[in-house]
Amino acid sequence: MAEITLKIEGMSCQHCVMNVKKEVDGIEGVSSSNVVIGSARVVYDSAKTNADAIARAIRHAGYRVTDEG
Repeated sequence: MAEITLKIEGMSCQHCVMNVKKEVDGIEGVSSSNVVIGSARVVYDSAKTNADAIARAIRHAGYRVTDEG
C-alpha cells in the first residue's frame, strides 16, 4: 500500500469535504481517505491506481491540487 497527502485549494465547507471524499473513495484501489478542508490523505494500492489519478479525481470534483507530499 502507498500513501499520499495532497494540499487542495478551493475547499471552504463540509460539503466540499464530502465532494472530494466521494470522488477519491470512488477510485478502484483506494482503501481509505481522510479529507479535511485544505488537504486529503489517501491510502491506495499502487498496483491499481496512482497519485495522478487521485489528483485528477480531486480536480474533477472542482478543486485545485496545489502540492503533493
